[in-house]
Amino acid sequence: MFKSVLKSSILASSLLLTVGCAHKSNDALSQENDRVQTTKQHLEVAADNQKYVTTQNTLDATISSLAAQMMQNKKMDTNKPVLITSFVRLDQFKKTTEFGRVISESLINELSNRGFNIIEFRGQMAVSINEEGEYFISRKPYEIKGSIPNTYVVVGTYSRQAGRIMLNARVIDNITGKIITSARSTYAHGVANDCMMFGDCAPARTINIVKER
Repeated sequence: MFKSVLKSSILASSLLLTVGCAHKSNDALSQENDRVQTTKQHLEVAADNQKYVTTQNTLDATISSLAAQMMQNKKMDTNKPVLITSFVRLDQFKKTTEFGRVISESLINELSNRGFNIIEFRGQMAVSINEEGEYFISRKPYEIKGSIPNTYVVVGTYSRQAGRIMLNARVIDNITGKIITSARSTYAHGVANDCMMFGDCAPARTINIVKER
């Protein structure tokens, strides 16, 4: 009888151990499944963000996307002055183009219309006049104010790729250097060679015509 009781105890212990292992296995499987499902949802959101927010087919929509993304961050103080600089090439921070200047000029309009306190730091100390017109904006350092108040500074870069241009913008506190908010957008223009947009097309090939001897 003792042997029978001992055998039953061993079987019961084995059964409990098996059930316990199975329970732990199910818990681990459930946790892994939750992790996978959460990752899947994040990827779906990222795909929607790429399709509907960060990828645009027109330059106007691209600029609007950048502005909309930047203003979503609640850390942005709309009362603080905002200074917008020219967008520059990703590989050359001291070089811009008409494209980069168009982006920055358009962001002035977009952010100003959204209630931000945009300041024009390129204003001269006085209005200058010549035979062709009247002027106030200048890019000559000696003609503009020597300092600016505590502001946010909008900086941006662009990178040319086949059929598209990737743009990144960020708002920086010029005192602390902290990034207040950022935005990313892709202008999918679909043009294989965008040299016309940037004015850097290679010159047309010329053929010399000579008299046959």
